[in-house]
This record gives sequence, C-alpha cells and structure tokens, in this order.
Amino acid sequence: MPDRILDRPVWGALTTAQADLASGDGCSRRFPADISPFIVARDDSDACLAAMAGLVREGETVVLLQREPSPLPPRFVLESEAPGVQMVAGNLKSALASEEVIPLGDADAPEMLELATMTKPGPFLANTHRLGGFIGIRQNGRLAAMAGERLKPGDFCEVSAVCTHPDFRGRGYAGLLTQMVAARIVRRGRTPFLHTYAANEAAIRLYEKLGFRHRCGMTVQVLKRI
Repeated sequence: MPDRILDRPVWGALTTAQADLASGDGCSRRFPADISPFIVARDDSDACLAAMAGLVREGETVVLLQREPSPLPPRFVLESEAPGVQMVAGNLKSALASEEVIPLGDADAPEMLELATMTKPGPFLANTHRLGGFIGIRQNGRLAAMAGERLKPGDFCEVSAVCTHPDFRGRGYAGLLTQMVAARIVRRGRTPFLHTYAANEAAIRLYEKLGFRHRCGMTVQVLKRI
C-alpha cells in the first residue's frame, strides 16, 4: 500500500525527500541533533537496533515515532512512552486567506522555540524551523501562534508544531494555520498528514473538522543512551 511509508515516517523521510539531512546508513538514520531528536531503525532486527545505538552519544536523548513500539536498542533506557494518533488529509476544507499570517524564519527562531517549549506540540529544537514552511500570527509584536512542516516521506508531508500561546487561544489560529500549511502541501502535489497525542482530544476534534482522517495509532518513545 502506498501509505505504508507512514508506518515509520522518520525512515520514510530520511530515505526520500530529507535524505540530505540524514546521518547513518541502510540500517538506521537520524536527523541532525540541533534540528530534531528523531531517530529510526529500518526494522527491529538486532543489526539495525545496534546501528541505531551507534548514532547516539552517551547521555543523549532521542525520540522514536512509529506505528509499533520498538524493542530497546542496546545501551538505551526508556524514559517515556505515549500513544499517538496519525491522521491523513481526506476532504480538506479550503483555507481562507488572511493578512495576519506571516512567514517565519531564522529571525523568529528564539520566539518559535519559546512558544513550542511552553505549549509542547512535540519535539522542537533550536533549528527545527529549518525543516521549512513555518508561518505564524503576531499580535502586538508577540508570536501568538505558528505551524509548519516537518517529516516529508515520499509523497506525503507532515503539518507540525501547530501551537497557540495561551493568551491567544480561542481565536481559531490553530485551525487557520493548519489549513494554510496543508493547502500549500496539496498545491505541491503531496498529501498532508499530521500527528498528535492520543490524549489530546481537542486537537483530534479540530483536525477531523478540518478534513483529516484517522489512519492509525502511533507510539512515541523517548530513549536515553547510557
């Protein structure tokens, strides 16, 4: 099935559109440590799990995102594990143009990191914004909300880091930015998808309302190299 690449979307991304960002080999790959903590093995074989361990320095924390939980690679401890949800665009609602929405880039990076650290949409590091396509809304000079792109496996592209500052919630910013990022992905001929934690019922309802459909459960594992 064409969407099987989404079962291990990090592997899919780092062997297709984002291969230029990958370190590793044919068994395990990872993003640069300042861009994303995501790492992945091609499969759960002993050889690939050992290769994963070789990509992580002692004391470093990395994140696995895949459909089925992974066995622990050698010399790792599991710090946390949480169920997630993967959703793929179905009949998306049309995005309305808004003059409030602006592109975000390097100059906005400190505020983007601050907003993501506060709202915890998922792993977001100092240079995560360089994965591209980030847009946001400012109010009185403050970054009120943002969204962008992250994983780009095959013909798919992930909408990610959708978050709104608590002072500006309830204004529809998350929905607007999600629609605009997704519409841009569609115009490029790719299919938008996204992830959220299974416990985040409000986000799931919003994404369903926007036209995303549930594809499968996912597992988020945070591992530390010892």
